[in-house]
Amino acid sequence: MSYDRTVRLAGGFDETVTAVREALAAQGFGVLTEIDVRATLKAKLDHEMEDYLILGACNPPLAHQALEADRSVGLLLPCNVVVRADGDHVVVQAIDPGTMVTLSGLDAMVPVAEEATRRLDAALAALRDGGA
Repeated sequence: MSYDRTVRLAGGFDETVTAVREALAAQGFGVLTEIDVRATLKAKLDHEMEDYLILGACNPPLAHQALEADRSVGLLLPCNVVVRADGDHVVVQAIDPGTMVTLSGLDAMVPVAEEATRRLDAALAALRDGGA
């Protein structure tokens, strides 16, 4: 089972991160958390790696709806979006919201996952098409 939705983009890492934030915001997602994996691994393990950022994206109405259906779904929130360097490209990956349905087994999660998928796909399409 695939658990990601991915686009591969030409361009710089920092510019892509800015475009990702804008594309997510246009779809009603705010970034609640940010983990700079590269900096963390360098500081904690003295390990060098490519630019790698994990953004915790949240759409409050959808999160509320999901939590009303199942309080344990908070284990899968917020929706993680990874921005990582890959050679001369930047890969942007979002968790497939359908995993909420698969893992919870709750029919009440279906409309939440469908709407989150629609919004994340729109954000990724905006990035791919060059206009966040």
